[in-house]
Amino acid sequence: MNLQDIKKIYFIGIGGIGMSAIARYFLGRGVEVHGYDRTQTVLTRALEEEGMRVHYEEDVRFIPEGVDLVIYTPAVPSTHAELQHFLAVGTPVKKRAEVLGIISKGMKTVAIAGTHGKTTTSSITTHLLRSGGIDCTAFLGGIAQNLGSNFVQGKSDWVVVEADEFDRSFLHLHPDVAAIMSADPDHLDIYGDHQTLLDTGFKAFAMQLKPGGVLWIQHALQSLFEGLEARTFGVDGGTFQSQNLRVEEGFFAFDYLSPEHRMENLRFALPGRHNVENATVAISIALSLGG
Repeated sequence: MNLQDIKKIYFIGIGGIGMSAIARYFLGRGVEVHGYDRTQTVLTRALEEEGMRVHYEEDVRFIPEGVDLVIYTPAVPSTHAELQHFLAVGTPVKKRAEVLGIISKGMKTVAIAGTHGKTTTSSITTHLLRSGGIDCTAFLGGIAQNLGSNFVQGKSDWVVVEADEFDRSFLHLHPDVAAIMSADPDHLDIYGDHQTLLDTGFKAFAMQLKPGGVLWIQHALQSLFEGLEARTFGVDGGTFQSQNLRVEEGFFAFDYLSPEHRMENLRFALPGRHNVENATVAISIALSLGG
């Protein structure tokens, strides 16, 4: 599918954090954006104020003529009246993850995966890259406070995305850089058990790196991903690590150490050891890309 040909697009579940980021992407490209969601929220009101047309009743009468592409979230039941309508009339219908894969296919992609830590790490990575001169685009799983949005339009060929393990969505991505933050048992209604999550989820995702791509793995996960070539990161562990973690004047302070860099007395406003770990891989990725 050539996204350049899309003039009018429709989202079923437009108020979702991941869906709304893609809606903002298309709006920024001059595409006419319509959508449905069950309830009005602060986010859907913001989308309407930005120029999107959103309704809140599951009713095909609200569907405009001439829709070129429909994007839906896996959270929408297959019986949804509007989804059924589009399938019946033959309008192209794709999951959000498929479209994100298409968008990122022609770009250099940093994909952040993990059962937790994705949104924070993606946001920090985006901030560091943009501050360091790499004007990246970003699709985030939350409203980044310093960025003011869950979507950031950049001018470079780099894009930062969250790689979601739910419904194996991240298998639509082929990143240049990938990070696995955590791999706890989760979404077992989809995967069945933890080992299947690792094998058909995270390991399969890691295998989709482009040739020459770089994989980052939280150092405690190494034993789960034996056989994969990866750089390890962590707090007091990994080849790329933060050390001497402490609290100073309301900030978390730490030193960063890698084979090529040493930075002392870094200060970080987000609380918690886990957030310093998120920052550690974001710093590592940014430095590796020259950001």
